[in-house]
Amino acid sequence: MAKTKTKQNTGFFKSLSQGFSDDRVPKMLGVLFFFLALVLMVSFASYIFTWKIDQDKVIQFSTELFSETNIKMANWLGSIGAVTSHLFFYWGFGLSSFFVVYFMYQWGIRLIHPHKVNMWHVIQNTVIGLVFTACVLDFLFSPLSAFPWGGHCGQAINNNLQSLIGTLGLVLFFIFTGIGLVIWYHNPEIKDEHLNPSMPAVNLKMNWPSFNFFSRFYNKSKESVDQIVNEAVEETNKTVEAVEHPFDPLDRILFHDKPLTASITPKGDMGSIDFDEDDELFDFEMKDTRPQPTTSKGDLALEIDTPIFEPIIESEEKFVDPLIAALEESASERVLPELDPYDPTKELSNYIPPTLELLTEFQAQNIEVDMAELEVNKNQIVNTLLNYKIEITKIKAAVGPTVTLYEIVPAPGVRISKIKNLEDDIALSLAALGIRIIAPIPGKGTIGIEVPNKNKQTVSIREVFQSEKFKNSTAELPIALGKTISNEVFVADLATMPHLLVAGATGQGKSVGINAILMSLLYKKHPSQVKLVLIDPKKVELSPYTKLENHFLAYLPNEDEPIITETKKVIHTLNSLCIEMDQRYDLLKKANVRNLAEYNAKFVDRRLNPEKGHRFMPYIVLVIDEFADLIMTAGKEIELPIGRLAQLARAIGIHLIIATQRPSVNIITGVIKANFPARLAFKVSSAIDSKTILDRGGANQLIGRGDMLLSLGGDMIRLQCAFVDTKEVEHVIDHIAHQRGYAMPFFLPEYIDPEGPSDELNSYSSDDLDDNFEEAARLIVQTQHGSTSMIQRRMKLGYNRSGRIMDQLEAFGIVGANEGSKPREVLIQDEGELFRHLAAIRNK
Repeated sequence: MAKTKTKQNTGFFKSLSQGFSDDRVPKMLGVLFFFLALVLMVSFASYIFTWKIDQDKVIQFSTELFSETNIKMANWLGSIGAVTSHLFFYWGFGLSSFFVVYFMYQWGIRLIHPHKVNMWHVIQNTVIGLVFTACVLDFLFSPLSAFPWGGHCGQAINNNLQSLIGTLGLVLFFIFTGIGLVIWYHNPEIKDEHLNPSMPAVNLKMNWPSFNFFSRFYNKSKESVDQIVNEAVEETNKTVEAVEHPFDPLDRILFHDKPLTASITPKGDMGSIDFDEDDELFDFEMKDTRPQPTTSKGDLALEIDTPIFEPIIESEEKFVDPLIAALEESASERVLPELDPYDPTKELSNYIPPTLELLTEFQAQNIEVDMAELEVNKNQIVNTLLNYKIEITKIKAAVGPTVTLYEIVPAPGVRISKIKNLEDDIALSLAALGIRIIAPIPGKGTIGIEVPNKNKQTVSIREVFQSEKFKNSTAELPIALGKTISNEVFVADLATMPHLLVAGATGQGKSVGINAILMSLLYKKHPSQVKLVLIDPKKVELSPYTKLENHFLAYLPNEDEPIITETKKVIHTLNSLCIEMDQRYDLLKKANVRNLAEYNAKFVDRRLNPEKGHRFMPYIVLVIDEFADLIMTAGKEIELPIGRLAQLARAIGIHLIIATQRPSVNIITGVIKANFPARLAFKVSSAIDSKTILDRGGANQLIGRGDMLLSLGGDMIRLQCAFVDTKEVEHVIDHIAHQRGYAMPFFLPEYIDPEGPSDELNSYSSDDLDDNFEEAARLIVQTQHGSTSMIQRRMKLGYNRSGRIMDQLEAFGIVGANEGSKPREVLIQDEGELFRHLAAIRNK
């Protein structure tokens, strides 16, 4: 019986081995692997589009996925495709799992053609592709999306490497590993001219004889010299026979394709010698054995000497194809026509800037000095100081349009702080409002006391514009703000500020100041040089500028109104400006310049090619009339892009002017203050507001009606704002709008809201709540961390389901609105409050 059983087993294995030795079996297995590769590729491709829908079902694996017919999968290959792709993508290597398809395909080829594929190379490529690609994809894209770019394997490897070498070390590791893989797979050649530019590059189209026998001469020093020489002669003769004469048509006619012959003879005795690389070893001679053509004329025979090339190469000579040399010579003789500098104003060359006649001319604005008033104020100041035993040695006055500055020089030994503390006493003695003491005046050895004039005079915008200082200004973005207390026109450059923060109580001249700034730009700049982005939450302050749509305004495409008033559109506009900023920085990088002025100068000189994306870029001035309203309604969605623009946009010509009537710390945050060194303060209601906007007091002591303080570069300057009436603004705007403008407005880059519309948030009812809604709410409140990914991870739910739960939590007031990549704000602080909130939801 045992022998019978042994014979049966032997027969089975023998038949099995014979079956595998059949040529049809590996071919059938190869077809099977082709089929598996196709299945994996289809399921993987489907996973990219359907992973969100199927993740709820496959993340908790169960055999019911294959047995229950009522479970529908969105994957193109059903349950098998969904489970398989989820295994490879989510738990494996993410998007790099397509290398498995490559492996299956190559294995199938290997089974069908055993000698066509090296499986060791295939395995090596698959492993490297899986690991390296998964790590790079996880590092680059996982923080931006919930899609498993690198899978769990890529994430685990990155986490371990990041804990060892840090983020910067991980970036360097990826860069140098990528360079190493490129060198390993492609082995790029580094040519001699790249390493030694001093060597002339020889570009010969003729196939000259190869001189590789010299290297063999060194490597075969033990062989006979005669054998080496014979090999060299034989190789040279073969190469010369393949050489065609450079004058090919004439050569074929005259010489009938007869070849050239060459002979090489050694110099001297080559038996045993020592030589350097520069020693001449051979006499190289080329002879033309072809019959020379002749022409006969009577009894005379004319011989034609046809020159041939002698392959004698000296280190100092440079051989070039004659045709190439002729082309280069002719190209060097051609002179390209010089182009005129690019003129950005050419399209609107007939544009006429606004004139001063459009502005109202006030009566004589010469300041009348009331000597009696000056004398009375001087005596009151001196007497008040003497009452507190403070002596002064000198006093003088500088009369301005609304304020007179009295400069005093205290006696030696007088402390400045004593005079500073008498601010209210001096105001009482003078019976005046808005007394301000500057102790000391920067750059002077004096103390200043600013006293308002009894007869205040209006500073008109026309008076400022017709001043020589404004007319002759060479600033990139000149803005005329008004006059100083010494009656001098003050003109600043917005491009160097680089941003301006304006604050002031209602009715103190804030809107007039913004109009003065905008009018300055309209008077000094061409429509091609500056564009205005106007944001007006109040909807009425900046509405007259709508007519400048095709001249000076910039806004998003497909918008009905060029003046942005809605909060959602404001968010889109600010993000669009961030996109414009990034695009401009890319152009500056390509042009190797550091700022917009250098870039435009280079473009005007035609040193930048428009076909490579370069363009003339105008300055962009963003004006926000009421910033506090936007912060109250949108919060971080407004503050984040404003912060980015304030920090980075200076060099590429985007400048911000932000105005608010509430300069509180929750409106003007630390990020905004740090990036707005230039601040303009009209009269505010309290010293706290003054310190918020200027970091010091004084704005609360202004007299209003255009009286303002400008903090610029650490200096504090008191100005009287230039007055511009609404009718003057309309006249200037009408003058510009009636002229021919651009065919299309200046459109900002289109911005697509990643969150999309959220109209369905208000449609949820208590009956629509997810079964895990209350558990997710408790988790969010306990951790005070509103994150969809945390719900997905801690509760083992899919992406879509976790997102729906988060939308429900937002709809019922448990978490705040989405803030981009940041966690949502948790609106409920403890579980007791959550219990009452959930009870109220159930009773709805």
